[in-house]
Amino acid sequence: MLIMAIETSCDETACAVVEDGVKEIATAIATSAELHQKTGGIVPEVAARKQVEYITPVIELCMKKAADHLRIDTENVKNHIDALAVTVGPGLIGSLLVGVEAAKTLALAWSKPLIPVNHLVGHIYANFLLQEGIKPPVLPAVALVVSGGHTDIILLKDHGRLEYLGGTLDDAAGESFDKVARLLNMGSYLGGSALAKNADLYTGPNLPEKLPRALLHETTYNFSFSGLKTAVKRLVDKNMYEHSAIAKEFQEAVIEVLVNKTLKAVQATGVTTLLLGGGVSANNKRDPRA
Repeated sequence: MLIMAIETSCDETACAVVEDGVKEIATAIATSAELHQKTGGIVPEVAARKQVEYITPVIELCMKKAADHLRIDTENVKNHIDALAVTVGPGLIGSLLVGVEAAKTLALAWSKPLIPVNHLVGHIYANFLLQEGIKPPVLPAVALVVSGGHTDIILLKDHGRLEYLGGTLDDAAGESFDKVARLLNMGSYLGGSALAKNADLYTGPNLPEKLPRALLHETTYNFSFSGLKTAVKRLVDKNMYEHSAIAKEFQEAVIEVLVNKTLKAVQATGVTTLLLGGGVSANNKRDPRA
């Protein structure tokens, strides 16, 4: 089965063709990141306008790549597509509308079924896109979705049977990385990755003042990162420590809480599979317990 999927939940415009839910045979993506660099953050109206501009070229490019893979003419790709899928939320409403309307149009024109997708579930199911030699995840599983806008722990009892265990009560982990990067002058837009690099490269003494690990020892699976951001600002205002040292302590504080809560969920549920999803999961720092 071939599914063409469209994703426009934030500032990027993406299209992919996936075979049997586990093999990506074509993908195309466009971003308006350069525009958001100028404003220091995503302007929803700008993102949506660029997606209106990008959506058709991105779909066409994806179809061409799929045609090359299938060794057929581009116009015949639609005859091999079994269904379309599209992100319906959560996300920026204007951006979502661009993808949804494009997918609805194609589904109607091609007489194909249309599958609505929660983009957080999409983060989880990215784990099922397999590389050669890697076995698919075994369910049930615990999933940690950690991104710029979300930090959640989910129990996947089976396909289609998801149970929410807990999540952030305020800022998401990725949002905190980006906000703290601004405080440390390490980037005004998507600075979280720059902060992580600075933290990883720092080899000096550990920060003598430990940052808080909010809710670390509470019995829930919830997170809270807004107070951590405030604590970082207090350290910056003291002007006593290297910013890289603060970045390292901040990163360790976030990771310690994420790992602690997630492992607690794994132990409580008795699952043998742990899934990670979201951009922050690309962070290279590893907790020794993970």
